[in-house]
Amino acid sequence: MQVFAECRGCTDVICCVFLLLAIVGYVAVGIIVGTELVLRSRGVSVCLDLSTAWTHGDPRKVIYPTDSRGEFCGQKGTKNENKPFLFYFNIVKCASPLVLLEFQCPTPQICVEKCPDRYLTYLNARSSRDFEYYKQFCVPGFKDNKGVAEVLRDGDCPAVLIPSKPLARRCFPAIHAHKGVLMVGNETTYEDGHGSRKNITELVEGAKKANGVLEARQLAMRIFEDYTVSWYWIIIGLVIAMVMSLLFIILLRFLAGIMVWVMIIMVILVLGYGIFHCYMEYSRLRGEAGSDVSLVDLGFQTDFRVYLHLRQTWLAFMIILSILEVIIILLLIFLRKRILIAIALIKEASRAVGYVMCSMLYPLVTFFLLCLCIAYWASTAVFLSTSNEAVYKIFDDGPCPLTSKTCNPEIFPSSNESRLCPNARCQFAFYGGESGYHRALLGLQIFNAFMFFWLANFVLALGQVTLAGAFASYYWALRKPDDLPAFPLFSAFGRALRYHTGSLAFGALILAIVQIIRVILEYLDQRLKAAENRFAKYLMTCLKCCFWCLEKFIKFLNRNAYIMIAIYGTNFCTSARNAFFLLMRNIIRVAVLDKVTDFLFLLGKLLIVGSVGILAFFFFTHRIRIVQDTAPPLNYYWVPILTVIIGSYLIAHGFFSVYGMCVDTLFLCFCE
Repeated sequence: MQVFAECRGCTDVICCVFLLLAIVGYVAVGIIVGTELVLRSRGVSVCLDLSTAWTHGDPRKVIYPTDSRGEFCGQKGTKNENKPFLFYFNIVKCASPLVLLEFQCPTPQICVEKCPDRYLTYLNARSSRDFEYYKQFCVPGFKDNKGVAEVLRDGDCPAVLIPSKPLARRCFPAIHAHKGVLMVGNETTYEDGHGSRKNITELVEGAKKANGVLEARQLAMRIFEDYTVSWYWIIIGLVIAMVMSLLFIILLRFLAGIMVWVMIIMVILVLGYGIFHCYMEYSRLRGEAGSDVSLVDLGFQTDFRVYLHLRQTWLAFMIILSILEVIIILLLIFLRKRILIAIALIKEASRAVGYVMCSMLYPLVTFFLLCLCIAYWASTAVFLSTSNEAVYKIFDDGPCPLTSKTCNPEIFPSSNESRLCPNARCQFAFYGGESGYHRALLGLQIFNAFMFFWLANFVLALGQVTLAGAFASYYWALRKPDDLPAFPLFSAFGRALRYHTGSLAFGALILAIVQIIRVILEYLDQRLKAAENRFAKYLMTCLKCCFWCLEKFIKFLNRNAYIMIAIYGTNFCTSARNAFFLLMRNIIRVAVLDKVTDFLFLLGKLLIVGSVGILAFFFFTHRIRIVQDTAPPLNYYWVPILTVIIGSYLIAHGFFSVYGMCVDTLFLCFCE
């Protein structure tokens, strides 16, 4: 058997060269971006004319809000350093969640030290001692040498100040909720310092739109508070999940058959207890006031604890768990013979993992490399998305033919446009541009996403070939462990990089092309949602479905092709062809054994996740008397529980993915 012979040669060299060139270009982009950031942080202007480079990127546009002059609020080293908040003259025109993004309102905006804390009108403030306080919310350099009508017409000062609170560095009206009801009506009034009552019914529209923002902020703050008091308990739960996963895999080596059946029985019992608990809660709520309200009538509530007081919620949970229980039992009945074969395969995989124990730690290497890819992609995407220039447009509340046209704020006051529309003003609108570079930004973002998919798939492929090479060396060793390399995992890793980088890049490239096409289809689908063309929607749905299926098939084929590369050292196309025909000749075994082992591994994940999840549920709901006083008080106890469940699943998936690769490798070797 020529599994790891000395005659191995480099495969798919052309793809290796293409990958290296792409990485060099990608790194060059990052160096330009990084140099730009360093120079700007030191106050050095970049004068290089690199029209196709990322020198226009500025992440400050994401961090700091921008006033009507395009200047950042709260940035160190600028005149607005001590003015971190953005104040809107007329909040009604921009009381929308979109204000939290790059959306700019058609109203003057200035940077202020703090948001208004009282109700004042310009007319009353001008003739009182509050005028000095009021002037800090006027445009910079405001001089009191105009009449009231001229000041309001020119947008030098806001017509009214309303008590506000900062949200995402923007000043929003301090609208409060009382007993779950937003206290704003058609005749909402405030009282100023002189005791006069001011009708501000125009705030109703803004209040309704801001309600969603306020509820989202309240929900986010409560979730953040829960994390601050429970983060160490969450870490303890994840450590317990890791210990359980490792212990489970160690026991599989010695007690594979017993552990599999124990795992099956435990999953059935855990689901059975979940059904029993849901039924008890459903029975307990019988007769309680308000418990028979339907989920549809209740609608969406930010306080998710409300749903737990409804009988319909527990009934839905009970039905879902019952269906899952029945499906598992039926699968066990019809696949009982195949399960015995799968258990034998798992036993052999347990021995292989026992000889290559360091393979359990390799998912950490993959995770680290994927984090590097994500970080590089995200930083490049931020610089690309912030590489636009400030665009100024003409705003006028009256009928002006020049409204929404671009303008230059420095020369606008003395321009013909200003004389044509005396009440118009030239202010910052958004970040954009009309040059060739700015028109190419979408293409650059697509290239950035494509490189991310290519590199991420290459990292995953490298992990699969490394693990397959290590486990294949175990299978083909005549005398175990004497014929095994001293370090099977490191040997397989070295062979993959030395000989098969091109093959890995080839497989990753094919998958990346399909994935970027799916991204483009999703983008086009979002753009075409407003269209009423049924044929276009049908065609888009079919294309999305076809490429989803194609991606799943390519992932399956690539996985088996990488195993053949690790065994024989052939190029990607030859390995994919051999793997495909080998699987077709054993299609029944593949369809049954592969899915049965996947099902058993899924049960193992559910057992670990369910055990840790139930433990977290009893702990955070103060139902364990021994540590009842230790559990932290929470706004939503589902926050740490859900975090522990998701984290436990990811940890268990990392351990079992190694087992899955071992089973697939041994199965292909057996078929050979």
